[in-house]
Amino acid sequence: MESLRSILEKVTHKNERAKKLRRYIVAEAVYQNSGQIAPLDEIVRLKEKYRFRLILDESNSFGVLGSCGRGLTEHCSVPIEKVDIVAAAMGNALAAEGGFCTGSARVVDHQRLSSSGYLFSASLPPYLASAAIAAVDVLEDNLDLITKLKKNVATLHNGLSDVRGLEIMSDPQSPIVFLRLRNSTGSVKGDLQILENIADRVLKEDSIFCVTSKRSTIDKCNLASGIRLFVSAAHTEPDLVKAYESFKRVTPSVLEGQ
Repeated sequence: MESLRSILEKVTHKNERAKKLRRYIVAEAVYQNSGQIAPLDEIVRLKEKYRFRLILDESNSFGVLGSCGRGLTEHCSVPIEKVDIVAAAMGNALAAEGGFCTGSARVVDHQRLSSSGYLFSASLPPYLASAAIAAVDVLEDNLDLITKLKKNVATLHNGLSDVRGLEIMSDPQSPIVFLRLRNSTGSVKGDLQILENIADRVLKEDSIFCVTSKRSTIDKCNLASGIRLFVSAAHTEPDLVKAYESFKRVTPSVLEGQ
């Protein structure tokens, strides 16, 4: 947040032209590459102080965070009106495809006139829209799914907290559990090779599917290499126990072989 504040200060300080521009802060609610949850209340405070608009990507939080799964605004008790545009992919909690973008009436009217989904042939097929609506209905009628998901996240997070050689970097309430090496090799390539070896072995030996994060060449921030696991409400407790016990067995073996 201090980095964001300094950037906003730099952009706006003694810049009269900046006041006439459309300026946006764009944030992920749950960060795909770290599993961390954005501090929305602080972002909103900075947005209002420096007169920016806020675009919030809720792809990994919609149907997950909050008592009813309404996302980061519900999780942080921030009025939805404080967020100018909310966008989310529907391939995660809703198990559909495509995505949605919403906001105030002015924003929606503008998007209807200028978004590619209305101007070109990229509109969402009706059956996918129907599937997403049905998924929302299921969530609204079965809030125990949110409770089950939170319980599963806590179970896996606690189980992985004492894996020798790895440490958890993600938020304890995040459905994306992010692990990184406790002691780096000193090189991104070296770290990634060890993590890939761990991911390969838990898949081959215990059928645990996870992915290693790979930094893009356009990333400006220094993201750590890591392993990501994705938790759902459909996982059973034996599934989760099997996952963290696999990491506890495989990780020390891989690290000792380096």
